[in-house]
Amino acid sequence: MTTSLAHRVYEACHLTGSFRLRSGQVSTEYFDKYLFEGQPGLLREVAESMVALLPKCDVLAGMEMGGIPIATVMSQLTGLPTVFVRKQAKEYGTGKAAEGGPVDGLRVVVIEDVVTTGGALLSSCRQLRAGGALVETVVCAIDREQGGRENLAAESLRLRAALTRRGLESGSPS
Repeated sequence: MTTSLAHRVYEACHLTGSFRLRSGQVSTEYFDKYLFEGQPGLLREVAESMVALLPKCDVLAGMEMGGIPIATVMSQLTGLPTVFVRKQAKEYGTGKAAEGGPVDGLRVVVIEDVVTTGGALLSSCRQLRAGGALVETVVCAIDREQGGRENLAAESLRLRAALTRRGLESGSPS
């Protein structure tokens, strides 16, 4: 019997202690996604499970920094081009928020590692939309189930998660 992906990700990246999240919230547990992203086999399995959630699209957009390795593997698996989305546009050079190719007029799916409240995602999706991207869906590795889905939905963005906090804790996908 094989161990579920949720169980393996949980074992690889679940930490306990006191952690300040990007949202500003303090949590007694933390999913250190870099611990699974640094393991090639586990990263590939997570990316494969996320590929299954993709709607029809033209471009993948990996969020700085944790979404980039996942989007890169997903690009290899699907053949879709990838752009890399900065938290804020560069103030020098080209001044782009998304590096790697065009997004104007294209169906873009944003790729993220962990979603908590979705604050950083909302900002980046707004930047992509301002650049002409057609953004309707975000695919993430882990949904912490702390309001991100609802916050994204308020701006007409669907969240599709390969794994959820509840699923990780129980050892099943969702």
